[in-house]
Amino acid sequence: MPAVYLDWNATTPPHDEVLGAMREAAERAWGNPSSLHRVGRTAKGVVEEAREAVARLSGFSARDVVFTSGGTEANNLALWRPFDGGHGDTGGVCVTSRLEHPSVTAVAEQLERRGVRVVWLDSPSSGRIDPEQVDRALALAERGPRLVALSAVNHETGVIQPVTDVASIARRRGADLHVDAVQAAGRLEPEAWRGADSVSLAAHKMRGPKGIGALAVRAGITLRPLLRGGGQERGLRPGTVDPVAAAGFGTAARRAEGGPARYLRLAPLRQSLEERLVALGEKLGRRPLVNGTAPRAPHVSNLSWVGWAGDELAAALDLEGICVSAGSACAAGTPEPSRVIAAMLGEERAKSAVRVSLGEETTEEAVETAIVVFERVLRRQPSR
Repeated sequence: MPAVYLDWNATTPPHDEVLGAMREAAERAWGNPSSLHRVGRTAKGVVEEAREAVARLSGFSARDVVFTSGGTEANNLALWRPFDGGHGDTGGVCVTSRLEHPSVTAVAEQLERRGVRVVWLDSPSSGRIDPEQVDRALALAERGPRLVALSAVNHETGVIQPVTDVASIARRRGADLHVDAVQAAGRLEPEAWRGADSVSLAAHKMRGPKGIGALAVRAGITLRPLLRGGGQERGLRPGTVDPVAAAGFGTAARRAEGGPARYLRLAPLRQSLEERLVALGEKLGRRPLVNGTAPRAPHVSNLSWVGWAGDELAAALDLEGICVSAGSACAAGTPEPSRVIAAMLGEERAKSAVRVSLGEETTEEAVETAIVVFERVLRRQPSR
């Protein structure tokens, strides 16, 4: 039986247009974009076309788009920037929460160890942070840089964060706002990250290739490189930019401009799937609990199945041809439960959590198949 792929938040299958653009680039634009001869200039043209496409998608200027290896590097570059390498001698405050992606929380923890004041916002059971807490946290910093790090869409629950409200508060307080838009770009309209001073993107979340992403910043922001080496990307990200990956990213970014309409049609399909899974659980005496009650992106459902270990349920479904996840893809293959769900609702709820995320190619037939398999698996004796 072919796999039913319901893990689009982990990664997306490369689109045929993306693969075509990459094949063409591999044939005609394989040169080093930094070389001044015609082969290098051809490669550079492909890279710059991609930069323009990413800029249009993000809403920033192309001259302020830096290519990275993905969303993780982009988030690292954004968070380290204001704090002088994190040595703790500049004062200031970093405001974030345990709901963020590990590429944000891990950097915040490192900043904290190096003397930067980090304010961890509450993680309410709804999954949506309180903007007023951001306001109070920023008021704590009397000097030095102030940075708020917030995802537009949570990677595990799909909850949409109040970026517009936080952006208004950040401006009033003289703080910068970094938005991780990896799960939002191509799925929600650009208003989801409007007002941010910097935005991170990843190509593989929008039908593009892995290994390339971008950090877009507003004009006037000075970035500090994490790596040392050549002068590529205006000295901000040394290393040869891959024109083949860039061609794929550019094509994916252009497609992503029409992505919100494609994802909007998934809302009733996701709602039907979630309601039927809850009803199925009730029938079997194990009603699942929905994780994240605030407004969500139209394609994500996160459920805790009491009595099951989430990773074991995901594995059992996989054996039956259904691909879902138990927590972030960054933590896959480890027994650690979801840190996001644990922050919101506790360890036990996190241990039994399973995420289902639909995509633009998910069909009603796929959902029907998933329901049948869920019932077959859930009728078995749970793991605990």
